[in-house]
Amino acid sequence: MESRKVLLFDIDATLLKTGWAGLRALDRVFDRLYGVPEATKGIRPAGKTDPLIIREMVARCRPDLDPDREIPRVAELYVEYLAEEVEISPGFRVMPGVPELLEALSRIPHLVLGLATGNLEQGAYIKLQRAGLRSYFSFGGFGSDSENRTELVLAAIRRAKKHLKEEVPLDSVYVIGDTPRDILHGKEAGARTVAVATGGSDVEELGRYDPDFLFEDFSSTSRVVEIFL
Repeated sequence: MESRKVLLFDIDATLLKTGWAGLRALDRVFDRLYGVPEATKGIRPAGKTDPLIIREMVARCRPDLDPDREIPRVAELYVEYLAEEVEISPGFRVMPGVPELLEALSRIPHLVLGLATGNLEQGAYIKLQRAGLRSYFSFGGFGSDSENRTELVLAAIRRAKKHLKEEVPLDSVYVIGDTPRDILHGKEAGARTVAVATGGSDVEELGRYDPDFLFEDFSSTSRVVEIFL
């Protein structure tokens, strides 16, 4: 029997793009709570957790407030607005080859699919639901676990152990994402890393962070599946 392998996927620009639905939702929240329009202007969200993005926004827009108190307030309203924005977003799309890849991986008995995403847990599943990908994932690590991406990867690994009811060696865990942060924090957690250049970083930039595997995109199902066999 082959040993189990745990594949932890990022969401945004790895599995799908929402057409900036998340930023629009955050803009609505900050306008409603603080009277600050276009609060996400100048924010660079790639690879960051939702709580960290909110912390940066509070620090910039309302430095008089305590971010630790404001993050839960913002997060609660954010997921409400996110559901609305994702539903109507004209720019929402699934990344090339992703449905075929997830279906192929899900049929291989010793591979287990999970998430390692900076999204709040509720927000993650809102996005996956519209994409038709929700059923592939039963556990993960989320921005709601920690602002620190390494910590949410470790949370995902703990949940994988609980899900499988067995130990999960770190060399059998793969963190899959589109940003340098996915690579850096995956390595810091002790996992292997798979990078895909479907976000804001091209192959050359991602390659400088030395992922274990690197793809232009996931359009070739067989090539990607092969690395886990």
